[in-house]
Amino acid sequence: MANLSYEQVAKTIDHSLLRPELDLEFVRDGVELARRYGVASATVRPADVAFAVELLEGSDVFVSTVVGFPHGSSATETKAFEAERAVELGAREVDMVLNIGRLRSGRADEVREDIAAVVAVAHAKGAIVKVIFENAYLDDAQKELACGLSEEAGAAFVKTSTGFAPGGATIEDLKLMRRCVGPHVQVKAAGGVRTLDALLEVMAVGVTRIGATATETILEDFKARKAALEPAAVG
Repeated sequence: MANLSYEQVAKTIDHSLLRPELDLEFVRDGVELARRYGVASATVRPADVAFAVELLEGSDVFVSTVVGFPHGSSATETKAFEAERAVELGAREVDMVLNIGRLRSGRADEVREDIAAVVAVAHAKGAIVKVIFENAYLDDAQKELACGLSEEAGAAFVKTSTGFAPGGATIEDLKLMRRCVGPHVQVKAAGGVRTLDALLEVMAVGVTRIGATATETILEDFKARKAALEPAAVG
């Protein structure tokens, strides 16, 4: 940790504002928290994208959103339209849920085409795509297949979970995902990364982004620990 700067840690975090019951005041407070702490992005529901973009104007914190969330079972055309509209409204990254049922059925071509359709519309407007696997429902062979299909379809990231399934990110899954994609594809951990120690642990296995709701706790802990490591000022 001693070699990490505050910015390096903060910019691994997508501050998550995705729960269905969040009202606009909560979303506003969450987006403003993301801006104050200088994280990578505020990840908001599709209906909140324009609102969040306005709140983050002039900031280096950007807006990300979700597509086909949380089940992944929307028609491909619906996912592509949802992604295109979100990017038009100002989202710079799209976290899409792959078609879990099709993946479990071994329909590799359909899964690849589903991802590629979203990637195509996002890339056309300068955005990138993270593919959410929902590992709680997959065996290791299916996770490996999902990695390969995501990379073939042009995804920028592979991501463990939505945070709404029975399980989230595990170190074993993150190691598997890092191993199964090329170096140009990044790995995002979501679901269960709630402390600085947990963040540092996933970073150590190659994770470059996390989805977090405990952003303030994590970053205040980092600042406190970093301050404790600084030599006392000479007065």
